Amino acid sequence: MDSFSHLTVLSLEQATTLPYLTMHLAQEGMRVIRVENPPRGDPNRWIGAQALAEEGMNIYFFPNNAGKEALTLNLASQTGREILHALIQKLPVDIFATNQRPKDYAKLGIDYDTLRALKPDLIWVGITGFGPESNEPAYDPVIQARAGWMDITGEPDRAPMVFGLPLVDLGAGEQGYGQVMRALYLRERTGKGSRVDISMFQSAVSWMVSPFILAGDFDQNVSRRGNTHQFFGPVSVYPTCDGFIYLAIGNDKQWANIVATPEFQSLALEKYQRNAGRMADLQKMNEAFGEVMQTRATDEWLEFFNALGVPVSRVNTMREVIADESVQRNMLTAHDARSDTTLHFPAPVVVTDHLRANNMQIKFPPRLGQDNEKIFGALGYDVGELKANGVI
Repeated sequence: MDSFSHLTVLSLEQATTLPYLTMHLAQEGMRVIRVENPPRGDPNRWIGAQALAEEGMNIYFFPNNAGKEALTLNLASQTGREILHALIQKLPVDIFATNQRPKDYAKLGIDYDTLRALKPDLIWVGITGFGPESNEPAYDPVIQARAGWMDITGEPDRAPMVFGLPLVDLGAGEQGYGQVMRALYLRERTGKGSRVDISMFQSAVSWMVSPFILAGDFDQNVSRRGNTHQFFGPVSVYPTCDGFIYLAIGNDKQWANIVATPEFQSLALEKYQRNAGRMADLQKMNEAFGEVMQTRATDEWLEFFNALGVPVSRVNTMREVIADESVQRNMLTAHDARSDTTLHFPAPVVVTDHLRANNMQIKFPPRLGQDNEKIFGALGYDVGELKANGVI
């Protein structure tokens, strides 16, 4: 039996950061029930192509919501709040999570004190933009800008750039996952629940350890460097005659191995023997290095540098990543019989026994309110009446 299959998560969630966290909890084998406000639910349901020809099941919703059940519940109504509280006690719920703004906690009946009074060993999780004391709205790129990420991303002579993934959302979700597991461990040891607050801004800043210390304690300029590295060279993306590779020289021995070859003999200069010398003349050295790189095809250079023990990679397209044999061996699938649609997900870092037991299959992302009848009905509620009254 999977060690987490007895746990139930009730999550008032939307957008990316909390759904990403709860998807990982579902992958661990927990029962995850997402709660959405009727009649349209999570705004992400309506973004992207309508691949299933169904309203509210657009493709931007799919990536972070596999493995879950779904309820609708209008928490602006007294009845809706009462039902939520009944769910906490009767399911029962082990982990309640939300990414609503703190100003809404009390009026929706989801604040920690209220829910803890219903179930003292409850683990309560709140993900906010700037912490529980702030009601400021936030999206991933806004926090990337404020946390300094954009200032160190892009070319030095161009405008700051946003990162290619919503890494603030994903990072806060990952840190939330760790804190949930910590809270579960503490509950196992003490029998007590706990409150977990994740600030997306603080999470983003916490990843900035190196630039934070370099700029704050040593007054070093840390800003945009394109594809180069602040301390090592040559490190960059280099065009080949048929594509791009990323090459990272991490020590002087690797450099010596490279310039000992006929291809790079022209760069076997005394001033470049040490990393400091290469960094002192980085632009000129990189230009000369890049000229050599354009003389051969990507596959030839990959073989060349791998033989020398130098870290190197083709700059893969997403389709090339998906086709990678190691990725294909660790793929999760979610199949929807109604539409005969199968989704493919990259496996989590650690594949759990729960996933292996299910042949790496997880539940298809849920339709809006698809489990209303099953869950509310099992608790004795008249689902038709609740719907007629705008509660679900």
